[in-house]
Amino acid sequence: MQKVDLTVQKREISGKGPARQLRFQGKIPAVLYSAGKSARIVLNPSDVKRVIHSKTGENTILNMKIEGEENQQDRLAIFKDFQKDPLTGAVLHVDLFEISIDKPLRVKVPLEMVGNPVGVKEGGILQHLIREVEIEGLPLAIPDHLKFDVSSLPIGGAVHVDEIPLVEGIQMLSEGRQVVVSVSAPISEEKLSALLESVPKETKEPEVIGKKKEEEGAAEGKGEAKGKKEEAKEEKKETKAKS
Repeated sequence: MQKVDLTVQKREISGKGPARQLRFQGKIPAVLYSAGKSARIVLNPSDVKRVIHSKTGENTILNMKIEGEENQQDRLAIFKDFQKDPLTGAVLHVDLFEISIDKPLRVKVPLEMVGNPVGVKEGGILQHLIREVEIEGLPLAIPDHLKFDVSSLPIGGAVHVDEIPLVEGIQMLSEGRQVVVSVSAPISEEKLSALLESVPKETKEPEVIGKKKEEEGAAEGKGEAKGKKEEAKEEKKETKAKS
């Protein structure tokens, strides 16, 4: 893990109001957690952005000097959590976790795939399922990422978590039999045609019972009205004949 020097300020007042005021001043309120204790500090947004977008990103070790603290001894920490504005993505608050250089640390690191699988060259389809794993080791021994070669991966082949090469002093914590990448066989034209033919070309519309009853009722109503109209005509004819 890369180490970056950072100067931060101690923050005396907590609460939503003071935190909002700090953001208005272009600063980021933060909390440093360590062994059951916590310290309120203030970060510079440009420093946070620089570290997040560095090669090691959130796994960067922060070598912090806290201005305003009685003990001016440097403290090592890593990012623990961020609170971001849902609309702008701006960092609103940061939680940091203090670490010791001689104590093992658990972190997630990205995986980097190297090479083009032979199975893909033969028409297979590459599936990338896992892009990071959890490992444990001393802070300065933890790598920025883990590389694995897929050049010889054939159709039907796969790379599992426990096959990822590790550097000395690092232990894999993610479940070993998880598939990281695999190469599946392509679908032949015959299988594709068979799948398409198996799909029904026409689907009968489901009968809407309520609608059918309404239509039947309307038809019956029209029939009754027509019958009454015919009866009225007959009565009229009979009246004329009598007169």
